[in-house]
Amino acid sequence: MKGMIGLLATALIGGAIYWMVLTKTQGAGGTSGAPAQAISTVGVENDLLSIAQAERAYQAEHGSYVSLDELNSSGALTLQKTGRAGYTYSVETSTDGFTATAKCEASTAAPCTNFAVDQTMQVHQVQ
Repeated sequence: MKGMIGLLATALIGGAIYWMVLTKTQGAGGTSGAPAQAISTVGVENDLLSIAQAERAYQAEHGSYVSLDELNSSGALTLQKTGRAGYTYSVETSTDGFTATAKCEASTAAPCTNFAVDQTMQVHQVQ
């Protein structure tokens, strides 16, 4: 009988701990926004690297850097999206380089970070 009571007490304590951890990690809507934001950010960084690789390949073949639209229309970039999950992409070019930027639409409920990459292929946060 004492073993059964001990097992029941252990189960209750474990359930209480599980419930506290679960409610602490969930947002107001019942789901946590942090993992989705992390996945979105990784996708944005990967998209920027794809854009940067296409710019470098285009520059090696044609001798110049071009806009995002021209990368897509020339076939140098297979990424047909102009953004992802609240981010919009743009490319600024010069004769000796480029900067691909992912700008987010920040809200008070979900702040976000802008990212950029240039011909060095290093993604970094920007204001």
